[in-house]
Amino acid sequence: MAPPTPRPVPAAARPTSKDVARAAGVSQATVSLVLGGKWRGRVGERTAALVRETARDLGYRPNLAARNLRLGRTRTALLVVPALTNEFFARVYTGASAVAERHGFGVVLYPSPDGTGPARDPFASASAALDGVIASSMAAGALSAIRGADLPLVMLDSDPAEPGVAAHVHIDVADGMRQVAGHLIALGHRRIVHLASAVASWTFDARAEALRTAVTAAPGVELRTVTAALDVRAGLAAAEAALTAPGPRPTALLCDDDVLAAGACKAARRLGLRVPADVSVTGFDDLALATALEPELTTVRLPAERTGERGMTALLAVLDDRPHPQDSLPAELVVRGSSAPPPRD
Repeated sequence: MAPPTPRPVPAAARPTSKDVARAAGVSQATVSLVLGGKWRGRVGERTAALVRETARDLGYRPNLAARNLRLGRTRTALLVVPALTNEFFARVYTGASAVAERHGFGVVLYPSPDGTGPARDPFASASAALDGVIASSMAAGALSAIRGADLPLVMLDSDPAEPGVAAHVHIDVADGMRQVAGHLIALGHRRIVHLASAVASWTFDARAEALRTAVTAAPGVELRTVTAALDVRAGLAAAEAALTAPGPRPTALLCDDDVLAAGACKAARRLGLRVPADVSVTGFDDLALATALEPELTTVRLPAERTGERGMTALLAVLDDRPHPQDSLPAELVVRGSSAPPPRD
């Protein structure tokens, strides 16, 4: 059945939901369901689109204070990330805030002061200021001061076995690591250094385990691991040490992060080595930095915005006691110019 044809509504200083209903030719209950994000299964797609369009055309803004008081909600979520300096987390926020906006929610972005360590409560009482918490690449135990007794927590890119979590959004980082390791092994690399993040977190542990498994299954491959803080300078120092260590030089530097890979590329140049003719370098995350390097970086693309979208969708589902998607988000190998077959010994 076709949706009702909109009817003109008299101009008003501030349109009400009744004005939107009259203009769209629907009931106030329908307007409330659509603009409250609870229309699925009760209102048709076309009617919902009509209501949203009519509300926009009229310049309708809901009385959030009254609605929040009625529902007992703040309609605010907190997104906790290890740092604001990493582009990946900015993209997670972009995805989460886009979904939140469509449902009349706001998202407050909060970097943990100590990286992945314990995060302080940024409010006098988080449980009074928030409806829920989304945490990206954090440990659930680091959020005890924020969560309160009843605040739901959605974890992104974290240990699926973590207890006391309302929902998990899983990125298949292990498969991403298997892909990039398989790529280097298929090119013929047999001396590989894993330039690993010094940050203790589930996502890096999962990558390291997947890499060890991949190498174990490939006869003749030697794997050595060196760790570094997640910045270019630390990556440069660790890569330089690995490339100048006694014994045969590694032919590939497999890095946990594009930032570490940038440091590895600088180290190779300082030593007079060519990437990839003398040593291949790979990253992880596919940040904008990956295509700013020359040669451009072979890396693993993680769906950061989709992760944020899925995280906010899961939190909304938890708040409404609805099911939410449980499948893993895929990682994708992106082959560029920084990887090639190893040089002949």
